[in-house]
Amino acid sequence: MGVAGCGKSTLGAALAQVRGWPLIEGDDFHCTSSRDKMQRGIALTDADREGWLTILADELCHRPAGAVLTCSALKRSYRDRLRTASPKLCFLCLDIDRAQALQRVTQRAASHFFSADLVDSQFATLESPVGEARVLRLDALAPLDQLLAEALPWLHAQETP
Repeated sequence: MGVAGCGKSTLGAALAQVRGWPLIEGDDFHCTSSRDKMQRGIALTDADREGWLTILADELCHRPAGAVLTCSALKRSYRDRLRTASPKLCFLCLDIDRAQALQRVTQRAASHFFSADLVDSQFATLESPVGEARVLRLDALAPLDQLLAEALPWLHAQETP
Protein backbone atom coordinates (compact mmCIF):
# COMPACT_ATOMS: atom_id res chain seq x y z
CA MET A 1 0.00 0.00 0.00
CA GLY A 2 0.99 3.60 -0.44
CA VAL A 3 0.71 6.63 -2.66
CA ALA A 4 1.08 6.52 -6.43
CA GLY A 5 4.64 5.89 -7.53
CA CYS A 6 5.79 4.19 -4.34
CA GLY A 7 6.43 0.84 -6.04
CA LYS A 8 3.38 -1.21 -5.07
CA SER A 9 3.19 -3.04 -8.39
CA THR A 10 6.90 -3.83 -8.51
CA LEU A 11 7.09 -5.16 -4.97
CA GLY A 12 3.72 -6.88 -5.27
CA ALA A 13 4.76 -8.79 -8.39
CA ALA A 14 8.01 -9.87 -6.76
CA LEU A 15 6.25 -11.02 -3.58
CA ALA A 16 3.62 -12.92 -5.55
CA GLN A 17 6.32 -14.71 -7.51
CA VAL A 18 8.37 -15.63 -4.42
CA ARG A 19 5.34 -16.74 -2.41
CA GLY A 20 3.63 -18.50 -5.31
CA TRP A 21 0.48 -16.48 -4.74
CA PRO A 22 -1.75 -14.83 -7.30
CA LEU A 23 -1.27 -11.11 -7.83
CA ILE A 24 -4.32 -8.88 -7.61
CA GLU A 25 -3.27 -5.64 -9.30
CA GLY A 26 -5.61 -3.04 -7.82
CA ASP A 27 -5.27 -0.69 -10.80
CA ASP A 28 -6.82 -3.36 -13.03
CA PHE A 29 -10.11 -3.10 -11.14
CA HIS A 30 -10.80 0.63 -11.44
CA CYS A 31 -13.93 1.31 -13.47
CA THR A 32 -13.70 3.27 -16.72
CA SER A 33 -15.08 6.48 -15.20
CA SER A 34 -12.53 6.39 -12.36
CA ARG A 35 -9.68 5.78 -14.79
CA ASP A 36 -10.93 8.68 -16.90
CA LYS A 37 -11.06 10.98 -13.87
CA MET A 38 -7.54 10.06 -12.82
CA GLN A 39 -6.22 10.51 -16.34
CA ARG A 40 -7.72 14.01 -16.40
CA GLY A 41 -6.13 14.85 -13.03
CA ILE A 42 -9.35 14.64 -10.99
CA ALA A 43 -8.93 12.99 -7.61
CA LEU A 44 -11.21 10.09 -6.73
CA THR A 45 -13.69 10.49 -3.90
CA ASP A 46 -14.72 7.93 -1.32
CA ALA A 47 -17.82 7.32 -3.46
CA ASP A 48 -15.63 6.65 -6.51
CA ARG A 49 -13.60 4.14 -4.54
CA GLU A 50 -16.62 2.36 -3.04
CA GLY A 51 -17.20 -0.12 -5.86
CA TRP A 52 -13.46 -0.62 -6.36
CA LEU A 53 -12.96 -1.55 -2.70
CA THR A 54 -15.94 -3.91 -2.89
CA ILE A 55 -14.36 -5.70 -5.85
CA LEU A 56 -10.94 -5.89 -4.17
CA ALA A 57 -12.49 -7.25 -0.97
CA ASP A 58 -14.32 -9.86 -3.03
CA GLU A 59 -11.08 -10.80 -4.80
CA LEU A 60 -9.44 -11.37 -1.40
CA CYS A 61 -12.39 -13.49 -0.21
CA HIS A 62 -12.00 -15.73 -3.26
CA ARG A 63 -8.36 -16.43 -2.38
CA PRO A 64 -8.37 -17.76 1.19
CA ALA A 65 -5.05 -19.56 0.63
CA GLY A 66 -3.36 -16.21 0.05
CA ALA A 67 -2.78 -13.50 -2.52
CA VAL A 68 -0.82 -10.32 -2.99
CA LEU A 69 -2.97 -7.23 -3.51
CA THR A 70 -1.53 -3.96 -4.74
CA CYS A 71 -3.77 -1.16 -3.58
CA SER A 72 -3.21 2.39 -2.38
CA ALA A 73 -5.37 1.79 0.73
CA LEU A 74 -4.77 5.43 1.64
CA LYS A 75 -7.34 5.71 4.43
CA ARG A 76 -7.75 3.56 7.50
CA SER A 77 -11.39 2.98 6.57
CA TYR A 78 -10.24 1.47 3.25
CA ARG A 79 -7.74 -0.79 5.02
CA ASP A 80 -10.36 -1.81 7.59
CA ARG A 81 -12.75 -2.74 4.81
CA LEU A 82 -10.12 -4.99 3.27
CA ARG A 83 -9.30 -6.45 6.69
CA THR A 84 -12.95 -7.40 7.10
CA ALA A 85 -12.70 -9.42 3.88
CA SER A 86 -9.42 -11.02 4.94
CA PRO A 87 -8.89 -10.86 8.72
CA LYS A 88 -5.23 -11.98 8.54
CA LEU A 89 -4.41 -9.36 5.92
CA CYS A 90 -1.00 -7.72 6.30
CA PHE A 91 -0.01 -4.37 4.86
CA LEU A 92 3.40 -3.39 3.56
CA CYS A 93 3.43 0.40 3.61
CA LEU A 94 5.84 1.75 1.02
CA ASP A 95 6.88 5.13 2.37
CA ILE A 96 8.06 7.73 -0.13
CA ASP A 97 8.30 11.51 -0.11
CA ARG A 98 6.30 13.75 -2.44
CA ALA A 99 9.23 14.72 -4.69
CA GLN A 100 10.25 11.11 -5.36
CA ALA A 101 6.64 10.00 -5.92
CA LEU A 102 6.12 12.86 -8.38
CA GLN A 103 9.31 11.96 -10.24
CA ARG A 104 8.29 8.31 -10.55
CA VAL A 105 4.72 9.09 -11.65
CA THR A 106 6.00 11.59 -14.21
CA GLN A 107 8.48 9.03 -15.59
CA ARG A 108 5.74 6.46 -16.21
CA ALA A 109 3.23 8.95 -17.71
CA ALA A 110 3.32 7.37 -21.16
CA SER A 111 2.43 3.92 -19.85
CA HIS A 112 0.04 4.58 -16.93
CA PHE A 113 -3.33 6.31 -16.67
CA PHE A 114 -2.57 8.09 -13.37
CA SER A 115 -1.88 11.81 -13.80
CA ALA A 116 1.08 13.36 -12.04
CA ASP A 117 -1.30 16.20 -11.11
CA LEU A 118 -2.81 13.85 -8.52
CA VAL A 119 0.30 13.15 -6.45
CA ASP A 120 -0.50 15.96 -4.00
CA SER A 121 -4.04 14.63 -3.51
CA GLN A 122 -2.61 11.20 -2.67
CA PHE A 123 -0.53 12.69 0.13
CA ALA A 124 -3.48 14.80 1.33
CA THR A 125 -5.67 11.68 1.53
CA LEU A 126 -3.06 9.38 3.08
CA GLU A 127 -3.71 8.37 6.69
CA SER A 128 -0.53 6.75 7.93
CA PRO A 129 -0.99 3.10 8.89
CA VAL A 130 2.05 3.14 11.17
CA GLY A 131 0.95 1.79 14.53
CA GLU A 132 -1.91 -0.28 13.10
CA ALA A 133 -1.77 -4.04 13.62
CA ARG A 134 -0.09 -6.14 10.90
CA VAL A 135 1.57 -3.19 9.13
CA LEU A 136 5.22 -2.99 8.15
CA ARG A 137 6.65 0.32 6.97
CA LEU A 138 9.24 0.01 4.21
CA ASP A 139 11.44 2.63 2.57
CA ALA A 140 10.09 2.79 -0.99
CA LEU A 141 13.48 3.98 -2.24
CA ALA A 142 15.28 0.85 -1.04
CA PRO A 143 16.34 -1.66 -3.71
CA LEU A 144 13.82 -4.41 -4.47
CA ASP A 145 16.10 -7.09 -3.01
CA GLN A 146 16.27 -5.20 0.27
CA LEU A 147 12.49 -4.72 0.35
CA LEU A 148 12.01 -8.46 -0.13
CA ALA A 149 14.64 -9.24 2.51
CA GLU A 150 12.71 -7.12 5.01
CA ALA A 151 9.19 -8.11 3.96
CA LEU A 152 9.46 -11.89 3.62
CA PRO A 153 10.61 -12.73 7.18
CA TRP A 154 8.09 -10.26 8.59
CA LEU A 155 5.27 -11.84 6.57
CA HIS A 156 6.36 -15.29 7.70
CA ALA A 157 6.28 -14.13 11.32
CA GLN A 158 2.72 -12.85 10.82
CA GLU A 159 1.64 -16.33 9.72
CA THR A 160 3.17 -18.04 12.73
CA PRO A 161 0.69 -18.38 15.60
